[in-house]
Amino acid sequence: MKKTIFIILLFVGAAFSPAESITRIACVGDSITFGASVKDRVQNCYPAVLGRMLGKEYTVRNYGVNGATLLKKGDRPYWKLKAFKDATAFGPNIVIIKLGTNDTKPQNWNQAGTEYEVDLRAFIAHFQKQPSKPAIYLCLPVPVYQDRWGINEKTVAEGIIPVIKKVAKEKKLPLIDLYKALTGKPGMFPDKIHPNTAGAKLMAQTIQAALNKKQ
Repeated sequence: MKKTIFIILLFVGAAFSPAESITRIACVGDSITFGASVKDRVQNCYPAVLGRMLGKEYTVRNYGVNGATLLKKGDRPYWKLKAFKDATAFGPNIVIIKLGTNDTKPQNWNQAGTEYEVDLRAFIAHFQKQPSKPAIYLCLPVPVYQDRWGINEKTVAEGIIPVIKKVAKEKKLPLIDLYKALTGKPGMFPDKIHPNTAGAKLMAQTIQAALNKKQ
C-alpha cells in the first residue's frame, strides 16, 4: 500500500514539476533580433534582456539570423535556416516574430513583395499547428534611419507595416509596435539600421509590456 502511494505521489510530482511551469519563448527574427550592433551581444541582445526582465519562470531563446527574410523567395529565407528548425523543435509557448526589414531589399521586395502576406500567414500557421500551440506575437519592424544595403524606410513604412497590421487584425494576434517605440531615436542606431544596446533594451521593455498586457 505504501509503495502504491509513493508511486502515485511520484507521478503527481512529475506532472507538476517546476520544469513544466516554465514558459518557453522563441524570438524569431533577423540581425536586429540577433543583436548585430549590440555590445556583448549574447548578454545584451533583446531576447537576453527580455529573459532577465521576465525572470526564472521563463526561458527566452534567440533565433535571430543575420540577413533572414520572411519571404520564401527572398535571398535568405528564414524557412530554410537551421534556426527555423530549432525554433520549432524548442516547442515554444510563445513565438515573437520580427521579420521584414531584409524583405525590403530590392532583390527581395521587387521579386516577391506581393507574396509577403501569404508567406506571413503561412509562417504563423506553421507555429500555430505545433503541439505546444504557442501564442503568436507580431512585431512591426524598427525604423530605418538611413537606406543601406538595399534596406529602405519607404518599403518598411508603406509595404511591410500595413501587411503586418492587416494580418494581425484579421487573425486577432497581438501586435507589438517596435516602430513607434524606436521612432525619433536615431542615436540608438549606430549604423542607422540596427539598434545598439540601449535600443535592444527598449525593444525588450516594449515586448515585455505587450506580454504583460496580454496575460
